[in-house]
Amino acid sequence: MVAPHPLSSDLDDVVDRTPELWPTLDGGHLFITGGTGFVGNWLLESLAWARQRLDLRVTATVLTRDPAAFARKAPHLARSGFIRPLSGDVRDFAFPREPVSHVIHAAFDSARAIVDPRAAFDTIVDGTRRVLDGAAGHPVRHMLFLSSGAIYGPQPPDMACMAEDYRGGPDPASVSSVYGEGKRAAELLCAIAAAESLPVVIARCFTFIGPGLPLDAHFAAGNFLRDAAAGNEIVIKGDGRPLRSYLYAADLAIWLWTLLLKGRAGRAYNVGSEEAVSIGELARQITTCAAAPGVAILGKPGGGAAERYVPDTGRARSELGLAQYLDLPEAIRRTLAWMELAAT
Repeated sequence: MVAPHPLSSDLDDVVDRTPELWPTLDGGHLFITGGTGFVGNWLLESLAWARQRLDLRVTATVLTRDPAAFARKAPHLARSGFIRPLSGDVRDFAFPREPVSHVIHAAFDSARAIVDPRAAFDTIVDGTRRVLDGAAGHPVRHMLFLSSGAIYGPQPPDMACMAEDYRGGPDPASVSSVYGEGKRAAELLCAIAAAESLPVVIARCFTFIGPGLPLDAHFAAGNFLRDAAAGNEIVIKGDGRPLRSYLYAADLAIWLWTLLLKGRAGRAYNVGSEEAVSIGELARQITTCAAAPGVAILGKPGGGAAERYVPDTGRARSELGLAQYLDLPEAIRRTLAWMELAAT
């Protein structure tokens, strides 16, 4: 019998919507970087769930700078027996000696780009090179690199959604572009590796919401959820007009496992929702779901079109059959319910 789990319904969704994927992992050994972050944690949770439900013989090595912190954050995963933490920095770690069948390179804290741009760029580029070089010496069947929609640079105001063939880019003369430029360089390294026969797929990730999203970082959704759950008014310092879209974390896990196991090597796929919503509307939806006091927007509306950051996901939908399964109101409700449960 599957043990009770606070995310059991969501994890069931991940497994049940991808029944053809999991048998391909049977007998495999995964190497995962970034497994202790928001995205990586969802990948590990869903892998553990599928392994238990479907009786899969699969193991994983997870690179982490702090194995003790990983054990404190996810003790059930650390004690699972099929996950082996590997201590090290993504820029200079020793790749596992045992054969690796699948690689997911998800390591990087985007907040670091604000504090130390040079180190952030080196971490993205040198870390990706290190993972690719290590993977090249193993019988890797599938590899996934988590890139970002930041590689496109500012979205033109007349473009509703950015597709993978959009040739925009960040301003290379701006320090604020370090994250996007680093991911662009890392994607090029992946393209070279794919041309040399390493089966690496690129996921250009946009914006997400769900259990485990940091509540005190630079994510507006996390900050809003924190304030609303505490019964406080949500305060927006800007004008609330910028447009984003939010894919639920369980949907994100479905997309990433599908890209890893079914995506075309050397190809990039946008990962996110096409349902554009303003920052102000996001705050209002969260306060409604949480029965919080309300929203205060302090900034005055600026001129011109609102800033957008919304992907076109037609490639993932047409080639891989992916879809957004949960809309934003349901994603907010599920996240708030999990936060309430986690607080007890």
